[in-house]
Amino acid sequence: MKQVIQSYKNGKITLEDVPPPAVKAGGLLVHNVASLISAGTEKLMIEMGRKSLVGKARARPDLVRQAWAKAQKEGFVSVFKEAMNRLDEPVPLGYSAAGMVREVGAGVNGYQPGDRVAVMGAGFASHAELLWVPENLCVPIPAGVDFEAAAFGMLGCIALHGVREAGLTLGEKALVIGLGLLGLLTVQLLASQGCRVIGVDLDRRRCDLARELGADLALVPGQENVEEAVANCTGGLGADAVLIVSAGQDNRPILLAEAVARERARLVLVGVADLSLTRKTFWEKELRFSVSRASGPGSLAPLYEAKGFDYPVGYVRWTERRNLSAFLDLIAQGKMKLERLITHRFDINNALQAYDLILKNQEPYIGVLLTYPEPDQPGAVGKPAPVGTPFLSTSFALPSRRSLGLIGGGMFTRNILLPALKKLPGLELARAATTTGVSAHQIAKKYGFAQASTNYREILQDSAIGSVLITTRHNSHAELVLEALAAGKNVFVEKPLCLTEEDLHRIISAYDGARLLMVGFNRRYSPMAMNLKAALANRTTPLVMTFRVNAGYIPLDQWVHDPQVGGGRLLGEVCHFIDFLGYMADSPAVRVCAAAISGVMGRYIPEDNLTLTLNFQDGSLGTILYTAKGSKTFSRERFEVYCEDSVGVIEDFRQIHIIQGGRRQTVRKLSMDMGYANELRAFFLDHWEPAAAARLFSSYANSTQATLKALESLRTRQPVPIS
Repeated sequence: MKQVIQSYKNGKITLEDVPPPAVKAGGLLVHNVASLISAGTEKLMIEMGRKSLVGKARARPDLVRQAWAKAQKEGFVSVFKEAMNRLDEPVPLGYSAAGMVREVGAGVNGYQPGDRVAVMGAGFASHAELLWVPENLCVPIPAGVDFEAAAFGMLGCIALHGVREAGLTLGEKALVIGLGLLGLLTVQLLASQGCRVIGVDLDRRRCDLARELGADLALVPGQENVEEAVANCTGGLGADAVLIVSAGQDNRPILLAEAVARERARLVLVGVADLSLTRKTFWEKELRFSVSRASGPGSLAPLYEAKGFDYPVGYVRWTERRNLSAFLDLIAQGKMKLERLITHRFDINNALQAYDLILKNQEPYIGVLLTYPEPDQPGAVGKPAPVGTPFLSTSFALPSRRSLGLIGGGMFTRNILLPALKKLPGLELARAATTTGVSAHQIAKKYGFAQASTNYREILQDSAIGSVLITTRHNSHAELVLEALAAGKNVFVEKPLCLTEEDLHRIISAYDGARLLMVGFNRRYSPMAMNLKAALANRTTPLVMTFRVNAGYIPLDQWVHDPQVGGGRLLGEVCHFIDFLGYMADSPAVRVCAAAISGVMGRYIPEDNLTLTLNFQDGSLGTILYTAKGSKTFSRERFEVYCEDSVGVIEDFRQIHIIQGGRRQTVRKLSMDMGYANELRAFFLDHWEPAAAARLFSSYANSTQATLKALESLRTRQPVPIS
């Protein structure tokens, strides 16, 4: 299907053929009919992308500081490569569209194929022929409202939420600064609720249109005295509220708003401006200032947008979805004159011309629409072919193992795994499947996969593919591993292997030893870890080990903390260090005891701040101290091992100290080597005998069970045996 994509690296806009999205639970697959270009927002994004690296750094000094801190730990080369990969990630443009439902995902009620819907949301309601959109970002289109009008939905919600933030009532006077698309929508909304509206813009034609659409006055600063006109219109009191809907880099709109506002007026920033306020004016007038966030409550909230949790209407009257319904109702009632705002229409195949118009200011524009063939018209995207029954592949023989299908393509995959894969000789990169067509297309294009898809089962049913690399979110690992094993594939799955004991037992039962199954516990493949283990190979007594992890804080709204998705950091990350201790001991864990912080937590949670004690079958003892409360300027990881008058220390996998027989050996590296390259080389290139592959899987299963038992110990506050 066709989709408009921007490169954040250079700002270039392209129209690409990308795989269409697959229908997923909790949302709708929508055939796009019309999408609206948000000229102001998209132009700012493109201009940012066109800046040089120095220009981008000046625009986002906060990100520069983060990168600097990370580089001091991980090395400048690796952090620079990661930054370049992030810039190279394509951005789907668009966030407001309307179309027809093609398929309804599981768990969604009230829709059926053929229904007309307005959809919204960045990354969902894009300029693309097919869209997958979560339920809370979809609303049925009322009778009498066409697709083009409904495509204004997200912009209407943004304007409507700004009006609600201003708290205006019948008869009050409002000043709207900026009469672009968003400003003209704001003017109509204010007029429809009985407010007197004054508009301000540098373009005389937009001022004339604003008056036509309901503004009482529309003024051009510099040509007309705005302060005097507002005073005359308000009887000398000043504006009850000022909505700043313009997009600029200076604070002139703020200064104008301060000057014309009455005492205790509300100032709402809907657009973009430099937030340099005049304290004296704010103090004298006791002004109230707020920034309106997107389209209303629920916006940018993963629980609301992605997972479909609604807010009770008795507590949150106007969520972003209810705002969208209200805006569409206003259109149906004839209170929004959107046909006067549409200045240009472009077929999706001519989308680049639309952006030339906006970026080069070739002629005046306001509302620029992209249109798409309706489902029954020639040129419409056809329904994807059904996926057949998987064919059983061969064993873990090398030729079969070197033909790869990738499932998942997040930042870790793109920054770490794929660059390492590219360096391995003899691999056949057959298919890449991710949740969005844009990411699948980019990965295939950049790393050389022969095909891109949004349907992972195309990989499983391809008999020519011998190996599957699974790098999706944690909650999907177990089912994908089981499906891949059933399809006869060799499997490399990122940690964790699974999130429940039930899934672990299912995987153990499904693994028959005929294929290779590896888990992404990469630290055991680090050169420093292998060297240290080799130095202790002749020991005859147990090890005493400690692993301190200064993990850093992750906000609680991130997916890794969601017990249904990430499983929490114990299951999702501490598993690394449990596996590492087992690798160094070369013995299975038989008992675990966990304890976490208690009392006043603040922003922290127990599972992020804990200690584990592990007993191993050979008598070795290991402790893990894992915390999110430390400083990012301090080292992240430190492993120590003690045995028979020997000491080994690994610090951040950048330096190692081995003290044996009174002699000290120290090796320092400029950057971390966490074992990713060695891990992938072992999976794809090494020869594995069945017995060795079975022992490897057994160690991964033990590490996973120890992690699950650690969670049980944490909750019961008792030591737990590991069978």
